[in-house]
Amino acid sequence: MGDDDSFEPRLGRIRSTGGSRSKRYLGRVLAASVLAGGNGRRRSTRFDGSRIGRGASRARVAASGPRARRVVVKARLVRLGTKGVAAARAHLRYIQRDGVTREGEPGRLYDAIGDEADGKAFLDRGSEDRHQFRFILSAEDGAEYPDLKPFVRRLMTQMEEDLGTRLDWVAVDHFNTGNPHSHIMLHGVDDRGQNLIIARDYIAHGMRARAEQLVTLDLGPRTAREIEAGRRTEISAERLTSIDRSLMRDADDEGIVAATGRDPLDQALRAGRLQKLADLGLAEEMGAGRWRLASTIEGDLRAISERGDIIRTLQRELSARIAGGEVIEHDVFKPDGRPPPLVGRVVRRGLADELGDRHFLLVDGVDGQTHYVAIGKGELVEPTPEGHIVWITARTAGLREVDRTVIEIAAANDGSYSAELHRAHDPTARADLIDAHVRRLEAIRRSTPHFEREGNGTWQLGNDHEGRVLRHEQRQLRDRPVEVAILADRPLSDLTGHEGASWLDRDLAGADPIVARDAGFGREVRAALATRRQWLEDRGFAEEEAGGWRYRPAAIAELIRRDLRAAALGLQKETGLDYRDAVVGDRIEGTVGRRVDLVSGRFAVLERAHEFTLVPWRPVFEQKFGKSASGIMRGVDTHWTFGRGRGGPQIE
Repeated sequence: MGDDDSFEPRLGRIRSTGGSRSKRYLGRVLAASVLAGGNGRRRSTRFDGSRIGRGASRARVAASGPRARRVVVKARLVRLGTKGVAAARAHLRYIQRDGVTREGEPGRLYDAIGDEADGKAFLDRGSEDRHQFRFILSAEDGAEYPDLKPFVRRLMTQMEEDLGTRLDWVAVDHFNTGNPHSHIMLHGVDDRGQNLIIARDYIAHGMRARAEQLVTLDLGPRTAREIEAGRRTEISAERLTSIDRSLMRDADDEGIVAATGRDPLDQALRAGRLQKLADLGLAEEMGAGRWRLASTIEGDLRAISERGDIIRTLQRELSARIAGGEVIEHDVFKPDGRPPPLVGRVVRRGLADELGDRHFLLVDGVDGQTHYVAIGKGELVEPTPEGHIVWITARTAGLREVDRTVIEIAAANDGSYSAELHRAHDPTARADLIDAHVRRLEAIRRSTPHFEREGNGTWQLGNDHEGRVLRHEQRQLRDRPVEVAILADRPLSDLTGHEGASWLDRDLAGADPIVARDAGFGREVRAALATRRQWLEDRGFAEEEAGGWRYRPAAIAELIRRDLRAAALGLQKETGLDYRDAVVGDRIEGTVGRRVDLVSGRFAVLERAHEFTLVPWRPVFEQKFGKSASGIMRGVDTHWTFGRGRGGPQIE
């Protein structure tokens, strides 16, 4: 062989790259695709990342035919971390809750080799994982299976073959709904300990196709009669159906669509569905077999379906009270309607979307009604057990004061913002205030593509930062539509005679008291307020006066002091440290310890060598446990600086 570096190309006859031959070849490829189970459509060659990861090639060849048994697969990738691990633990508890088996017993966790898997061990194995996969697997004919475990195990074995790695997973089967389904939790690492990256194509198409193949193999293909019966049920469904999607595809730019179909059955289905849509106000007959679809038909059908789910949830959760003869008025709290704040007692917290971790609260309001409140992602709302009394307000999406300040500073500096530019713009700005502006930009960066901070700490805002902020706010609003504040973590009966300033006292002292209706929880609140008022008068904290009633000066402050001192006695015995009051104007220093929840509010323990102090809780303390803190006591508005530990350096 010659020198490896020598190369001499030889040019041959240039062959045709187009024309009839290439068209015939393309036709043969598409025909082969159809025979292999594909749909014969050319896929866009634009790169979208859907083929990155394991299983991409298997997703393209796995396909189920038109008579295959249908299976719904919902998938979610969950980023782990401190909060993610806690959320995974909560999710595992939820899917094993009571009443999900056919016998109404708690769910049983199983894995590839046994019917009694160890959930704690599973979570411990994945404690260092970057992410975790969660699936909900629901076969349309799942009720035909006496046991779903063999089906799930065969599917996961097929996935291992498709993805080329062993998988570490656990699952729980649920039979508490009309459609039996399985919850699967999968570790985000492969058998070599590397991050498990599953191609989006496989999650979207391949996994479902594999599941449909297995069910079809077990139960046989769907018969023509089963297919027809399934489609007929869609005529009256108050949700988005396959018939609706077909109608929307066939509609012209003005939403006009013909009722005619491919065959007599298809035409009958379309005509019946159009009449149902007309009853719902989503279609209008134009004559001559032509109809106009509402421009908002898809969103409206989804909203109708969601409303139906909410009503079924209310009926299910309140069935015992209704069966007992109680008359229950109910309402749906709609944040987008800017409703007034809702005050009430939590009846139930549950999952509206099990896979998406979207939670709801049922709240007995002081207005005498039971309210359904969608609270968004569970990890963004602190635990709210049954019996807690809460204050719920709708969140809004808009520019904050920090956003306006950032935009103002950037406008004066050619579109740039940094902590140094902020300090030059406003020399009086405190370090914690500037830090809040930087944290705001970091939060927007995490949810916005192509918006990064330069190496020197400068942000280039561009001309559409206001639009960027509003888009970020809308995304946040979808995940967290309401603010939930806990007013009390104990019953009303524990508050009426407590030597501390509860929310009852703040309501009695406020200029805008709660209007409680003489029904349901509202009646209980009215009675509690009356009892509390009498207790305060008997002990000299309040008095009757001409035309009204009022607290004595500093009564609220004294009640808070008594509550703190009572809690401090227990902490003194536990820690061996002396308690020192936090007096307004004093400089407070110490190491941030635990959070203490009292009737008077939330407080943080700040420990020093021989003593400790209780100071009003601030959210920033959540990430500062074990660090030293110092500040001038000014109530909740105290400005705190933090260091690395007891005696460590203080940093802004």
